[in-house]
Amino acid sequence: MKSNSVFVLVVALIAVWLVSESVYIVKETERAVKLRFGEIVEPDIEPGLHFKIPFVNTVRKFEARLITMDSRPQAFLTLEAKRLIVDSFIKWRVKDVERYYTATSGDENRANSLLSSRIETNLRNQFGERTLNQVVSGEREELMEQVNRALSQVAERELGIEIVDIRIKRIDLPTEVSASVYDRMRSERLRLARELRARGLELAEGIRADADRQRTVITANAFSTAEIIRGEGDAEAANIYANAFSQDAEFYAFVRSLNAYRESFSGQGDILVLEPNSEFFRYLQNPSIR
Repeated sequence: MKSNSVFVLVVALIAVWLVSESVYIVKETERAVKLRFGEIVEPDIEPGLHFKIPFVNTVRKFEARLITMDSRPQAFLTLEAKRLIVDSFIKWRVKDVERYYTATSGDENRANSLLSSRIETNLRNQFGERTLNQVVSGEREELMEQVNRALSQVAERELGIEIVDIRIKRIDLPTEVSASVYDRMRSERLRLARELRARGLELAEGIRADADRQRTVITANAFSTAEIIRGEGDAEAANIYANAFSQDAEFYAFVRSLNAYRESFSGQGDILVLEPNSEFFRYLQNPSIR
């Protein structure tokens, strides 16, 4: 009786083990292939619950989400043989599971190593076709687009990998050439600043000369206009005086004599030496003169 219980327990354990070995789950974040004695029989298994034959089938699972690989900094030469230290990264994911497993045996580290060597080759070629200035500021986006395009074709065809993005994090100059490059850049900026300053001074002198010319012209025109107005005023005043004098010449002479008396005798110490019968005193000598 006891031996029968042990036998049943052993059979139950074997059955549980067989069931556990026959059932597997593929998550939404995974890609998987089914092998039969090492040969791929089901290349891209859908997420969910699946079955396999123990000892016959093997299931290999891979990461289906985006993978980021940081490349180690590499030294590249530009078109003018300037050495640069470039630090980059790449984002990729598995696209063709069967090809990916065939090329890398499902080893993510091996996939990263293969991608690293290919991106290094492409970057070296692209840097070798450009100058330092183009790489640093002018054509970096174009460079990365060309590398991405070339590497995407190779990675998908040979490794079953989709390249999502390739970016350069940093571009550094070697320590031994940094100082000379910075000095040259500083000198170039100072030269440009001097040119802009000289151009500004030249423009300022032109504006100042034009303003002085306009001021001279405006002043001359104003003086000319003032002289014309003053002449017209004097002419009108003379005309008024002439009209007034012609209406009563005697009265006009009398008024002028009174003004002359007022101006002559206004001071305390003024002395006049004149003959008593002088024309100056004719209105004082004969009050009846009108």
